[in-house]
Amino acid sequence: MAWFMAKALQIGAALAMLMEGALGQGYPMQPIRLVVPFAAGGGSDILARIIAEPLSKRLGQAIVVENKPGGGATIAADLVAKSLPDGYTWLFTTAGPQITNPYLMGQLPYDPFKDFAPVAMLAKSVNVLVVHPAVPAMTVRDLIDYARANPGKLNFSSSGIGASSHLAGELFKQIAEVDIIHVPYRGTGPSTTDLLAGNVHMAIDSTATLLPHIKSGGLRALGFATLERQPALPDLPTIADTLSGFDGSSINYISVAAGTPQPIIERLNHEVEVVLSDRDIARRMTELAIAPIIETPSELAKRIADEQQKWKRVIERMAK
Repeated sequence: MAWFMAKALQIGAALAMLMEGALGQGYPMQPIRLVVPFAAGGGSDILARIIAEPLSKRLGQAIVVENKPGGGATIAADLVAKSLPDGYTWLFTTAGPQITNPYLMGQLPYDPFKDFAPVAMLAKSVNVLVVHPAVPAMTVRDLIDYARANPGKLNFSSSGIGASSHLAGELFKQIAEVDIIHVPYRGTGPSTTDLLAGNVHMAIDSTATLLPHIKSGGLRALGFATLERQPALPDLPTIADTLSGFDGSSINYISVAAGTPQPIIERLNHEVEVVLSDRDIARRMTELAIAPIIETPSELAKRIADEQQKWKRVIERMAK
């Protein structure tokens, strides 16, 4: 009997592998949904649409970008977590769903550690530190000195509580040891509008969104929130040049519902790699200070775990 049961299990496993392989070979056979957890026009939406068109051509199926904002990205994440694990519903994943929300929110409608399968890293969405021109700071050091001399008088805007722009500001506060006030908004749009009007003083937010205002002189850029300088503004230093090790930018990647067949995940990872390797796509991304990054699903899984620990420490310090 034991021999029979063992043989049955072996046969079942083999059949499952054959079915999984067949599914991967026939995929995709219908349009794909790319769910973006923010409103149209923001940095995430811009990047999602940059990659959707060439991926659609390579896969031979339409990729429909669906904006599902709200709940700190939990609405979109929950939709994908509860979708069929068939590779036809993707999440344009930002820091919120898996990396920061587990430590910011008491309860999530999905399991951030078990309900998603990593597919492909896309890019680091580079944030930039900007100030309203009325702020008397021309450099990061100037800003820190001014903030220390005027505790509680400066404020920084963000696109919402828990957004990368919020946590980047908190990280700046912690490393620079300054007292500045967080002012959350419902999205990058209204945050930027008030920043341009001078109703708030500074922000560390998406370069893709802020770049036109930097070039027009509406905002003054002081430093990139990455360890490396960026081609979009080649003469602009990094915050890390003043605050060693500062990295306040967000990663963007594609994930799907857990249980999606591995051949599908491998196929998608390969197609994303081809798209990110295209010179025109890479150029469009770097012009917006979006740094393309190619990784395997296992490498991406490690990156997610590392980011979780990094931002967990920042959030825990916020609560003290």
